[in-house]
Amino acid sequence: MYYVVLNAFIVKKKMTPKQKQRFILVSLLVVGLGSGIGLVLMALSENINLFFTPSQVVAGEVPPEQRFRIGGMVTLGSVEKLNGELTVLFKLNDSVKEVQLKYDGILPDLFREGQGIVAEGKLNENGVFIADQVLAKHDENYMPPEVQHALKVSGGDYDNKETTK
Repeated sequence: MYYVVLNAFIVKKKMTPKQKQRFILVSLLVVGLGSGIGLVLMALSENINLFFTPSQVVAGEVPPEQRFRIGGMVTLGSVEKLNGELTVLFKLNDSVKEVQLKYDGILPDLFREGQGIVAEGKLNENGVFIADQVLAKHDENYMPPEVQHALKVSGGDYDNKETTK
C-alpha cells in the first residue's frame, strides 16, 4: 500500500503485483550493493600499509596498533645479531632521527649497514619497531623512492655519518 497526494487529498492505493516486484528487486539491489561496498572498504582499510620515516615515528605520528612501513638507512655500527637465533636488532635513520628495529628471520643478502631499506611491521609499546619483512635495495645506485624523498625532505646527506637522537 502506498499513499498518493492529489490536490491536498491523501488517497490510499494498493501496489500492483508488478510494483511490489520492482520494489522488492530495487530494495534487494540497494542492500546488496551497500553490503558489497562495505566489505570492499573494510578489506582495503585493513590492507593499507602507510609509509613513515624514523623522524615521523619518533614524533608520534604513527597510529597505535597500526601496521606500517618504515624506511631509511641502516645506521653504521648498529646491527646486532643475537647468539644462536635469527633475531637481529638494528637502527634505522633518516639523517635526523633513529628508530630501533627488531627482525626475527633471515635478512636479505643485500642487507648491510649504511644501506637503504624498507621494513614492514608494527611499533611495540617500548617504541621498538617489530619487523615482519625487511626489503633491501637491489643495486648500489638504487634507493626506494619513499626513502629517497624522506631523506631529501629531512635534509639528509645520504652518507649516513651522523644522526641525532
